[in-house]
Amino acid sequence: MLNTEEKTKAVVAALEDVKAQNITVIDTSKLSSMFECMVIASANSTRQTKALADNVVVKLKELGEAVYGREGEESGEWILVDLGEVLVHVMQPAIRDYYNLEELWSKAQAARPKLAQPPK
Repeated sequence: MLNTEEKTKAVVAALEDVKAQNITVIDTSKLSSMFECMVIASANSTRQTKALADNVVVKLKELGEAVYGREGEESGEWILVDLGEVLVHVMQPAIRDYYNLEELWSKAQAARPKLAQPPK
């Protein structure tokens, strides 16, 4: 069983194998109890989006990791692969720009210290 860092590195390697673009890793461990890390990557076509998600699943299963779910394969514009503590988002650029997950999660990180302050 891989730890979160090893699993994340394996995901990034699997994405690089199929030429993913703009791979971003976001530490969400302090923001969510459901997962510790999010990996976001871009693909140029529906075919590449599916190939990237497939490769992540194959490579992680080869390492003995469980895949808890896959969503979005019907359209192929945004595929989510749930690996437990690591979530993988493979998105086409227009979808990635629209949802802007990096900014959403960075704003959550910036707001967290304010939310964590004890009441006066």
